[in-house]
Amino acid sequence: MATDVARINKGFTDGLGFSSQGGNTVTTVSALAIDLRRTTGYIVADRQGRLVGKVECPMYGTAPDVPDALSVKSGLFSRRRRLVPADTIDQIDGTSGVIGLRVDRENIRSFL
Repeated sequence: MATDVARINKGFTDGLGFSSQGGNTVTTVSALAIDLRRTTGYIVADRQGRLVGKVECPMYGTAPDVPDALSVKSGLFSRRRRLVPADTIDQIDGTSGVIGLRVDRENIRSFL
């Protein structure tokens, strides 16, 4: 009976170096390009989970058809907007409409 419990609780990646309990780290690499054109209305949070604002629109820079950044509005009546570059985006959750950043809120440039 005790061996059955030990077998059930055994990790799938034991000994392979991918276990989160062994002190090893696994980096997630994604080859998918982030499509910023369909993120209008998404909520943006910094790396600590603090609210940055809501995506107002994508912003284009180097190419006319590929957005390089997002314009994020801080509040409902606020005129202040933040410029969120595409390389600061960590993840986009399409089901909940939340964009997670890999930087703090203070490191994002603001503009009018």
